[in-house]
Order: sequence, then structure tokens, then C-alpha cells
Amino acid sequence: MQKRATILEIFSTFLQFESDWISHWIVDAKLQRSMQQSLSQSLQSEYSNHFWAFYWHKVWKTQKSPLASAHLCAYLQEASYWTAKKMAMNFSSNLSVMDLFQIALLKIEKIFDKFNPQQGTNLEQYASLVFRSIIKDELRRRREVDLCTNWALLHKLSQTKLVESLDFQGLKPEAIADYVLAWKCFKTLYAPSEGQTTRKMTEPDGTMWSEICQFYNKQSLKKSLEPDILKKRLETCAKAARAYLYPKFVSVDAPKPGQEEKTLLDSLSADVQYSVESEIIAQEEEESRQQERKKINAVLLRALIKFDVQSQRLLQMYYGQGLTQQEIAQQLEIKQYTVSRRLASHRKTLIVTLAKWTQNTLHYSLDADVLNKINIILEEWLKVHYRHPDLNAREVE
Repeated sequence: MQKRATILEIFSTFLQFESDWISHWIVDAKLQRSMQQSLSQSLQSEYSNHFWAFYWHKVWKTQKSPLASAHLCAYLQEASYWTAKKMAMNFSSNLSVMDLFQIALLKIEKIFDKFNPQQGTNLEQYASLVFRSIIKDELRRRREVDLCTNWALLHKLSQTKLVESLDFQGLKPEAIADYVLAWKCFKTLYAPSEGQTTRKMTEPDGTMWSEICQFYNKQSLKKSLEPDILKKRLETCAKAARAYLYPKFVSVDAPKPGQEEKTLLDSLSADVQYSVESEIIAQEEEESRQQERKKINAVLLRALIKFDVQSQRLLQMYYGQGLTQQEIAQQLEIKQYTVSRRLASHRKTLIVTLAKWTQNTLHYSLDADVLNKINIILEEWLKVHYRHPDLNAREVE
């Protein structure tokens, strides 16, 4: 790697990789102009790179300036690269030096935030230590996930991360709701056997798959599934989670598949042309959605007020506290199927209420797609209502 010779280069250039090898330094024109201006205004032209690192860190610390962040990111390119190279040599991993280099830089603002120049170290030395820690933690997490079975990973996964993973794969909200329901049923009924660690959880046997499937079919408003279909959905969930939480890194300068003359960066540049128009349309759509949400909120709150105290408590435990049906049954000293039946009954009441309002107010025909969307809206609304009741209460007219 050719060493950068001047202050101007150090604070305005970035490493360019080809495969896993350094190709050259590329200049960021905006950073170059900014640094030239700063150098021309400084009283001493021979300030060291450490001085300018402290300077830009102070600007970032006081103003949270993206420009200062970019200058510091350029400055720490070599520190990140050499740390990544050493870690790649010392740890067995399928990640390349470029992958580790990118992993380190993803959390670079964590370094800016924690660095204290008064402790007697310079930013480059401090960053090298933190880069090592960041890469090491990431390798450990990836190794754990690689060792996990699909079933163990699904048990460790949170609902938020699962939804994000499926959304990242391009699934529609109604499909995501189906997959999340399958995941919930799996987690409720299947746990590690005695003496077995969660990480080594084996696949459920045929009997357990049938039980999970029956449990799912009782709660789903759609056509019943067979166990093999349910299993495939859960495998899809695990695959999506692995891809989302621990993605493979791709350079923006890499060729697009099937279009070797174009890069991903070319596509990003083209997309910018439509950003302003898209933002205007998105803003108008969001305003319309907000008005609709307020009306839906009022309808559901009025319906919920009619529920008795026991029903309210059950919904609070399930949606507010996030307890499983099994845990609720233990606390209330009733059977789990009773909890399941009551929850299903309450949901059905609210779905019918919301469906009638949708048909009469929005003039939608109640086909399967609309009913499925209503179910998704209700589930999300109940979570918000019982976890953050103050957000909904003030909107009742």
C-alpha cells in the first residue's frame, strides 16, 4: 500500500479495493476542497496530521458535522486496514480483509464519541484498539451464528429482528405476518430438550411439527397449512435472519451481476435524480396515512373500552408485557388452550369492528387480502396501545 505523503491526501482520500487487494487511493473532491481551505486559513502550514485529527474531532464533537466525520474517516483508513489485515491473519474466518475493513468502519462514530484527547493518546492509536475490538466481537457473533442450528437461531431471534429480516428480503406485510405467526407458534411449543444447549437445538420431530402446525392453524385466519409447509417457512425465517444480521459485504464499485460495464455506484447515482419527486409523493402519502391511523385508533379504542377487566388484563399481559401464552396460563392458573381461545375471541371481536368500519367508511370490499391487512394492523396497534398507551389515548375524539 502506497503511503499518503501530505496532510491534504491524508484527510481527503479513501482506499480503493479490487477483490481483496488495495488498488489505489481515490480522492473525494468535496473533502479535498474543504481541507485545502482549512490549510490556507491556518496560521502554520506545517501542523502535523495529529493536530488536524484533533481539530476535526473537536469540530465533530461540538457540531456533529458530517464533513468532520468524513475527514476523520479518511484519516483512519490506514489504521482500519492494518488492523483488519492483522485480524484476518490471526483469526480463522471466511471474511476477507476488505470485509473486516468495512466492518470496522461501520462503527467509526463510536470511536469519535468515546475518544478523549486529554488521556494522552492520539486518535489513530485509540482507533486501532477499538477497531480490533469491533472486528473481534463481530467475528465472535458470526461464529456463534454459524455454529447455531436454524432452530437455535430462531429461538434467539427477537420479533423485531425477524420482521426486519423478512422485510429486507422483500416480503409483503401480510406475508411477514404469516411468517411471524409461524415463528411465534414454534417458540411457544418447542424448547431445548433437557441437557441440550440452545445453540445445539435439533429439528422438531414429526409429532412436534404436527402440534406446532395445529397450533398455528387455530390462530391463523387463512387456509390451514401442512407441517412441511410450516417447516419451510421457518427455514426461510432463519435464512433471512442470517442474511440480514450478518450480510456479505459488497463494494459499491463492484460490477452489477449481468451488467459488468455498470457498478452499484452507478445505480445509486441514477436513483438520486428521482429523490426530490419521490420525497414529495411520500410526504403526501404519509399525511394521508396519518389521518387514517387516527380514525382507526379512535374506532379500536372505543371497541376496547367495552371489554371487561379480565379481558383487558389478558391483552395487557400478552401485548404489553410480551408474555407467551404458556406464561400467561401459569400466572392466571388456567389452561394454555383457554388463553389461546380467549385471545382469539378478543381479536375476532376487534377485527369485526374494524372490518365494518373499513367497509362503511373506506368503502373497501372485504376480500381475503383486506381482512389479512386488517389483522396485521390490529396486531401492531395492540402492541403500541398496551406498551405505550399514552400515544393512543390522546387521539380519541
